[in-house]
Amino acid sequence: MDKLLSVLIEGLGTGGLYAVVALGLSLVAGVMRLLNLAHGEFLVGSVYLIMTLMAFAGLDPFLAMVGALPVVFIAAYVIQRALLQDLMAHSAEAVLVGTFGISIAAQAIFQIAFGSNAVAITSLLGLTGVEILGHTTRWVSVVAITLALGLTAATHFLLTRSTFGWSLRAAAEDSMAAQSLGVDVRHVFALCFGLGAVLTSFGAIVVGIGFSIEPSSGMLWLMRGVAVVVIGGMGSVWGTLLAGCMVGLVEEASVVIVGSEYRDIVVFGLLVLVLVLRPNGLFRGNAA
Repeated sequence: MDKLLSVLIEGLGTGGLYAVVALGLSLVAGVMRLLNLAHGEFLVGSVYLIMTLMAFAGLDPFLAMVGALPVVFIAAYVIQRALLQDLMAHSAEAVLVGTFGISIAAQAIFQIAFGSNAVAITSLLGLTGVEILGHTTRWVSVVAITLALGLTAATHFLLTRSTFGWSLRAAAEDSMAAQSLGVDVRHVFALCFGLGAVLTSFGAIVVGIGFSIEPSSGMLWLMRGVAVVVIGGMGSVWGTLLAGCMVGLVEEASVVIVGSEYRDIVVFGLLVLVLVLRPNGLFRGNAA
């Protein structure tokens, strides 16, 4: 019973982290039909930016994250508006190549600027724990699941209850019709891409505290994010949360049952199974 409780609590904490990491990827993929292969680099870059603000401004990790958000948003907005928007007019393959190129370039920049050694954000949240139902778990896991619930609810509200959300959904359904109604599609899509990057930055604080990162770490987090997005349903905000928790639980259970060396096999085996049985994911992808 204690082991089952441990798997449940740790799995939900891990799942919350995966949901936060994948939420921005799911939003961009579901609304813009754009699979951002540089998603992991936005995550890693946000961690480096947070650490830089902590070092030079003496900020708390969460205050540093708040300071990093506008920088990440502006960078993503410019990338989408100046490069990816024109590539989207050509083909999906052109966008994939473009984001892959951004990923490679970003990794090179990170290595030049920060070196190749693994680093982590220094915080007591990664070292201290809290007791839940008799089981001690790290505070960073509690932060992860709290962020997952809060960001998922906020994103759902933004998409379904705001003028921006209505404009975005209209542009996604029929960009020409949306333009005829006065929607600036290029601006709305750039805002969406920026929002996706900002959501990823929230995940960066948990990743940076709970794990170490290096310039090439983005690919590992991209793979986990893609698994969660595909299982949850492309563009399904609540599906991303549920799929993240599912992947986290499956991963923690596999560590207990077959060992940590097999957890990637189990997780991506689940991904293949879902693709075979439900190619569109377990939940309806509707960007909400």
